[in-house]
Amino acid sequence: MKGDGDVLVIGAGVVGVTTALALIERGRRVTLVDAAEGPGLGTSYANGAQLSYAYTDALASPAMVAQMPRLIAAADPAFRLRPSLDPDFLRWGLAFLRNATATRFHRNTIAGLTLAIESRLALHGLVERHGIEFAHATPGKLHIYRNAKGLAAAAELAAIKRTMGFDQHVLGVDEAVAAEPMLDAIRRDMAGALHTPEEEVGDPYRFCLGALAALKASERFTGCFRSRVSRIDARGGRPAVVTDNGGRIDAATIILCAGADAAKLARTAGARLPIQPMKGYSLTAPPGAAAPEVSITDVSNRVVFARLGNRMRIAGLADLGVRDRRVDPRRFAALVGSARAALPGAADYDNIEQSWAGLRPMTPDSLPIIRKIAPGVFANAGHGALGWTYAAGAAERVARLIGEGN
Repeated sequence: MKGDGDVLVIGAGVVGVTTALALIERGRRVTLVDAAEGPGLGTSYANGAQLSYAYTDALASPAMVAQMPRLIAAADPAFRLRPSLDPDFLRWGLAFLRNATATRFHRNTIAGLTLAIESRLALHGLVERHGIEFAHATPGKLHIYRNAKGLAAAAELAAIKRTMGFDQHVLGVDEAVAAEPMLDAIRRDMAGALHTPEEEVGDPYRFCLGALAALKASERFTGCFRSRVSRIDARGGRPAVVTDNGGRIDAATIILCAGADAAKLARTAGARLPIQPMKGYSLTAPPGAAAPEVSITDVSNRVVFARLGNRMRIAGLADLGVRDRRVDPRRFAALVGSARAALPGAADYDNIEQSWAGLRPMTPDSLPIIRKIAPGVFANAGHGALGWTYAAGAAERVARLIGEGN
């Protein structure tokens, strides 16, 4: 069928809905297509909820290369690598290693910080203009370090971030406990912390629901849910998507915001996107007796804690190369164990209300791909573990790109 809008957005997670809003606000007609019955039901549904504007450190780094033997041997319970002989995985791995030098790590991290600054401004603008409610708060964040070496490396990077306008400082143990008293129970295990008082949290799923309501208020919007895109047809004329049931929707422009599925769909348009899935887990539970108010990232245990009103969201684990979206009971138990070890009183671990798993779409340089990939087809994909953080800024970038006719 003929599309109702001149832009078709594939994917209704936080990246897709913010992209649709950025285009609607520019006067474009937008069709939003997603396989699920509503927005935000994929990787955006229950991620870590932290808006980590000052923490965009690239995954590829000399320190990560040093950990590779442990990852391949599954010696790290929080981070596992599933090697594959698939050519796309091998190409991704080689590109990752090329980005793991100190020079490229700093370059990629600063590029991420630049996008994060844009994203914070863009998200605040969306909230102000549309009144979206999603348990948005600014509790600040503490990155807890268990050893002095890690804390020293963080201090060097924090100095660079301060030159870009971020309020980020190293705290000693006593100062960290003063910033978040609930850390007193683990003070003996801490070397110190990195404090970023302006960091934010918010429920990404509730944001997606609010964004959809804002989109529906426009006569220029059409939502097509329960419509799984099987391929993109970019051969001459207007590009189109073909759905599993044989339906066809065309538009002047298509934007691919399909997360971990973006690489597969891009291939149908004749493009190759270096994106690999990295599976993560989360739990949602009532706050515990020693639940922190400040967001916490335990660097050693690779687990994050974010308070969303009267609930705690705890997320972690990274299984690179795993494509199964189902909750693996053993891996979920590992998350619960890591969370208990990190902050025993943060949540009521015996009354977990929700267990969840999702696929983070990782690029070798930890930066999203925002560019034209075929005639009339653009990508806004590969946001990795920072999709929630980058979404609004990435949406502005791709909307400007389309407006410039590139």
